[in-house]
Amino acid sequence: MKAIYITEFGGPEVMKYVDLPEPVATGSQVVLDVSAIGINYADTHQVENSYLSSQKLPLIPGMEVVGKMPDGTRVLALASTGGYCEKTLVNPKTVIPLPEAVSDGAALSMMVQGTTAYMILKTMGHVKAGESVVVHAGAGGVGSIAIQLAKLWGAYVIAVTSSEEKKKLCKELGADVVVDAGEADLKAALIAANNGKPVDLVLEMVGGTTFDQSLEALAPFGRIIFYGMASRKPPKALQPGALMTKSQTLSGFWLVNALANKELMAEVFMDLFGMIISGKLKPIVGATYPLSEAANAHRDMLARKTVGKIVLDPTK
Repeated sequence: MKAIYITEFGGPEVMKYVDLPEPVATGSQVVLDVSAIGINYADTHQVENSYLSSQKLPLIPGMEVVGKMPDGTRVLALASTGGYCEKTLVNPKTVIPLPEAVSDGAALSMMVQGTTAYMILKTMGHVKAGESVVVHAGAGGVGSIAIQLAKLWGAYVIAVTSSEEKKKLCKELGADVVVDAGEADLKAALIAANNGKPVDLVLEMVGGTTFDQSLEALAPFGRIIFYGMASRKPPKALQPGALMTKSQTLSGFWLVNALANKELMAEVFMDLFGMIISGKLKPIVGATYPLSEAANAHRDMLARKTVGKIVLDPTK
């Protein structure tokens, strides 16, 4: 089978398109015929071995796939033996059967990005109608869904992004205001976007000075949910006591912890699929690359050239 394989850690250049033996099912696992593969920003960390969990070589990157089970059932799944390939192993107890009305791209948008947006807004951020919500990387996979969910739940949404194309997309998705990610004084820009008031909730995955200035723009009883560090630059060291003066909350989020709660995730997926089918939620599938061009897909994502969900086609 065709697959992306890495034998050393590094940038996109270490990703090789090769022929590998097909996986053999053992124990409770089964072979899934993959029809579409999702790319997540975490995959770029996995290839570098800079992810939260340590990686072991050699490996097939990725984990997020849509495909058919041996009985023909179409499912969304997390791959046990890597996702960037034509066939992978999955546990039948953890796959998610897909309604026909939900496309491969839309389904892939929900496995990581959709559930992350849902959880950081609702479960971690406790968003309330009328609150201001800052969505960094608003045109990205998580951001494009978070904007829509925050609006559905009654928030005033401030999207942060870079290019004019991405700003236009954020407005189309429902953002009330869009702030340029390159603003030198991001704190002032966020407060100005919120009609001169500090903001209530920040969804932050950039790190570095973006985090630092977002914290400075946070209102009393405000919350920051930190779920990534795309810049590869850590924020300034923060003493817990610094949060006390304004009764603020800083929370970290890693989807792996949520995925361990099957009942919770079943409810989240049911809610998200229902919103897609009803037309209330419109996942943005930004581009589909051939599996053979996975390295270029990573380069484009790292260069912030992509929007929405990025998909790999294993047939090409």
